[in-house]
Amino acid sequence: MKDTAKRLIEEWLPIADIGIESVRERTPMTPFPAPNRLHVWWARRPLVASRAAVLASLLPADADRDIFRHVLGIQGDPVAAKRRIAKATREGVRLGADAYGYSRAFSYSPSEREHIWLREEMQKLGIHQPTVLDPTAGGGAIPFEALRLRCSTFANDINPVAVLVEKATFEWPTKFGPGLVDEVKRLGNQLASRVRERLAWTFPPESEADCRPDGYLWARTIHCPYCAGKVPLSPNWKLAPDGTGVKVVPHLGDGSGDISRYCSFEIVGSIREQSDGTVKGGDATCPYPDCGRVIDSDQVKKQAQAGGMGEQLFAVVYKRRLPTEYTKTGKPKKDKWERGYRPPNPVDDNSAAIEAAIAEKLPEWEALDLVPNEKFPEVCNDDRPIQYGMPLWRDLFSPRQLLCHGTSVEIFRELVNEQMATPGGLSDGGRAALAYVALALDKLRDYNSRMTRWISNREVMANTFDRHDFAFKWSYTEMASMLEGRGFDWAFSLVVKCIDELIDLIGAGSARLADAGPLFATPAATSTSAPVPLHISCGSGDTLAHISSASVDAVVMDPPYYDNVMYAELSDFFYVWLKRTAGLLYPELFMAPLTDKENEAVANPALHKGKKGAKALAGLDYQQKMAEIFAECRRVLKDDGVMTLMFTHKATGAWDALTKGLIDAGFAITASWPINTEAEGSLHIKDKSAANSTIFLVCRPRPEQKPEDGVQYWEDLEPRVKAAVRQRIEQFQAGGIRGVDLYLSCFGPALEEFSLHWPIKRGQPKPIEEKTRKRGRAQLTLEELLGEDDPYSVSPEDALDAARREVKAWRMEKLTSGSRRAQLDPLTEWFVLAWDAFEAPQFPFDEALRLARVVGLDLDKDVVGVLAEKKASDLILWDSSTRATKGKLGSPDGTRSWIDAIHHCAHRARSIDLNSAKQLLDDNGLANSADFLTAMEAVLEVLPLSARYTGFDPVKAAAPAASDFEALENLRRLALAEQVPAPKQLELVLADLAEA
Repeated sequence: MKDTAKRLIEEWLPIADIGIESVRERTPMTPFPAPNRLHVWWARRPLVASRAAVLASLLPADADRDIFRHVLGIQGDPVAAKRRIAKATREGVRLGADAYGYSRAFSYSPSEREHIWLREEMQKLGIHQPTVLDPTAGGGAIPFEALRLRCSTFANDINPVAVLVEKATFEWPTKFGPGLVDEVKRLGNQLASRVRERLAWTFPPESEADCRPDGYLWARTIHCPYCAGKVPLSPNWKLAPDGTGVKVVPHLGDGSGDISRYCSFEIVGSIREQSDGTVKGGDATCPYPDCGRVIDSDQVKKQAQAGGMGEQLFAVVYKRRLPTEYTKTGKPKKDKWERGYRPPNPVDDNSAAIEAAIAEKLPEWEALDLVPNEKFPEVCNDDRPIQYGMPLWRDLFSPRQLLCHGTSVEIFRELVNEQMATPGGLSDGGRAALAYVALALDKLRDYNSRMTRWISNREVMANTFDRHDFAFKWSYTEMASMLEGRGFDWAFSLVVKCIDELIDLIGAGSARLADAGPLFATPAATSTSAPVPLHISCGSGDTLAHISSASVDAVVMDPPYYDNVMYAELSDFFYVWLKRTAGLLYPELFMAPLTDKENEAVANPALHKGKKGAKALAGLDYQQKMAEIFAECRRVLKDDGVMTLMFTHKATGAWDALTKGLIDAGFAITASWPINTEAEGSLHIKDKSAANSTIFLVCRPRPEQKPEDGVQYWEDLEPRVKAAVRQRIEQFQAGGIRGVDLYLSCFGPALEEFSLHWPIKRGQPKPIEEKTRKRGRAQLTLEELLGEDDPYSVSPEDALDAARREVKAWRMEKLTSGSRRAQLDPLTEWFVLAWDAFEAPQFPFDEALRLARVVGLDLDKDVVGVLAEKKASDLILWDSSTRATKGKLGSPDGTRSWIDAIHHCAHRARSIDLNSAKQLLDDNGLANSADFLTAMEAVLEVLPLSARYTGFDPVKAAAPAASDFEALENLRRLALAEQVPAPKQLELVLADLAEA
């Protein structure tokens, strides 16, 4: 490749420090950064990781690393701090907000001296005014950080909702400054006040003094087709972690067939008194004792689609004001409120009045296009709203919710008209302030739809998008939106707080936009620094005509995640409302009926529904669209510029498609870094095998291939790929990367070597693999679909397989003692590597398939039904007791596999006693087998530890495997202590406990 001055990111990154700060930034129970709280967007990258990617892409390789860390906001030793916090947690000590000794990194803004240092360092590379592009900016974390670093910034996204969020996150705070805060507050107060004037009656007050309603818990209902009774649907009736819950009381009426049969509810104080859930796996169970029949999911959906699904209030959450406390000087302290629950009473049911109000309003609203009458798209990846009787977007809201949201749009339009009628008309600043009001209304809708739920363990409500889908909620939570301090007031106060924090974070006092101007009579914050150019565009990332060729110093992007998130489909929830509010202010963004799915760069199987190989076609479509985006990035990138990608996906197919897109666009990967960016409490990864790491891939344009360069052969390149992996793997593990992320992290070095030597062919044809797995038409591979399975072809997936094999070999070396290198049989090796990689009993079937291929197993024949079961698209590992119950344990002497012998021992110890397990060892001569002892050593290194050793329970799903660990460790101590060393993982835990 052309010899260009290397960037810092091509030589070094403090991956452990950035990883800890990324997790710290996103850990639940701490305030998320203002950009995350302003408005929902999916799969956002942490600000500190985004800043690291931008900054390290612009600095020379020899830049001072301590100053770099300080500019990132890492102003201490996060690794040591994390150890200190872990020790304090074990001791039951809370170190408080200052546990790290410095504020979270994202909150730090570089000083003027540091900005001068940055410019001087960049000038060594010939960069005088750094220019950064993010062509798929999404929620805007990358351009936000680029702007904070005073870079000329180009942000683009195809989605209008994302573009509006970007403007609100960094354009308007920088352009208009603190004047926004007061104006949004004023407009929000006006709207909230008017809504309350018109709709205060919709939420009945509490009858008890010093009480206020806080939330309403609703169950969707159907009628039992067998007894005609109304069935309230909820998977459970739990309200709080202390056992508070609901008892369902059926009223039988005149018996089976009486349509007036109904259920009332009582609040109870223990789990034992709570009723059983009435729905599971989509099937409902009739709660009436003279019926009790199961209503299958098809019948439930049929009723819902026929308009027969209703809803019933089953509990009211309220807050009671506690007696006022006073300070020593006699001043009253802030009011304290205590949460409580009560069953609904007749006063709570004002549904008739609500429906009458809706019936009166809807004709006018429909005529004025004030509420979303658009159909929920039938071509989509998640059509559960349609399946459960919600064919229109407005059906995702209950009548009372729709009345509130429709009225808020009505009043919003009044405010816009009033602003336009003022002598000066609607200024740019006023337009921005009103757009924030529109975003605040979005926040309220996110928490007031039929897609919310009650989180009983925390006693709070979850928003619509606590998951990345339209999961149907059998029971949902409604906020008391008319209450002062709640609902509208809550939404506006949160947005105002975010604006204030954004102005502070973006440094409106130290950086301003080139076209910054006054907001009303309030001047924007002034600065002695030069104006910072910013351009936000809405369009496909493959057409950036407004950016000159070879003008960008660094492209930093977080590409769409293949098939993980369908951004356009999800964002329609907001789009259909925003086009009726923000669309009045920025009509150019909201001209289409719904967001653009056809041109969105995601692997969207819904667009190929009914076609052969739909999944493969979706992957090809993603690859081609990403190649076009990358090609446009190459056009605008300077010859010596770099492109840094931040990619989080564990599926090999996603990596293969991304890399093919890069290669097709003429890029080569020059460096890669894994950063642990995901909070472990995230709903998307908790108790699962999901990837925690984001991989930074650093790319440069690859020189045109010359005829004399010839074609590289895979047989020559594969050893170099493995060597590249082996060279980096220990560094990654030392940086805190483990489990499935360790495999993922090594994709980078493998792809570096692969992309630098493209094009590549095989000297010998690849072996023909026997296809044993039955697959439907939609699951055909692209090669099968197109009939182009070239035995001499090489793809990025070959490099990923090589990386996986090298990690496997390295891990097995680490998991077994060097003095005894017995060979494990494939089934045992797969079991050990699966627990080691995924650290959970449930993980994606496709990833299990690739791991099986590494050890030479047929997953369907050798593993499924023997050691694990397939459930949907996942594989679930069995513990010893489950295997024994299912009759799937092989011979206890290990004839088939050593994992059989090990599971026999564990099951014997758990079900009878330890001496019985020792007898099994002796009867089968297992203690004399080097292979068995090696297998025992490896299994003890990967199974989850039990509470006996850690002091806390493992996650529920891993508890059976933890019981296996305890049984096997006890057996090792009793009978094998001389032959099998103590597990290293246990030694580390015991050492930590000893320190404590």
